[in-house]
Amino acid sequence: MHSSDDAADDAFAHEKLVEAIENQLAGGEPPAAQATLNKLTLVGYEREEILSLMAQVLAHHINLMLEQDAPFDLQAYEQSLRNLPDLP
Repeated sequence: MHSSDDAADDAFAHEKLVEAIENQLAGGEPPAAQATLNKLTLVGYEREEILSLMAQVLAHHINLMLEQDAPFDLQAYEQSLRNLPDLP
């Protein structure tokens, strides 16, 4: 059972992840970010929903990086974006 603090932390973290995705889209890096947005928009997803999915993928890869004490794997991240709407 999450306390309200946990929920607030989760919401804050999600907001930051979505912000990171927005920055990736604005900067065109990685290219898979924009390609994923375009693809999912074409099949009828709402922008907010797409950003949420992409944020979940980013969170997954950040967690892997921390668990493995390894650098962020951009290639794996881009591959996961391309696999959306299937989550890693």
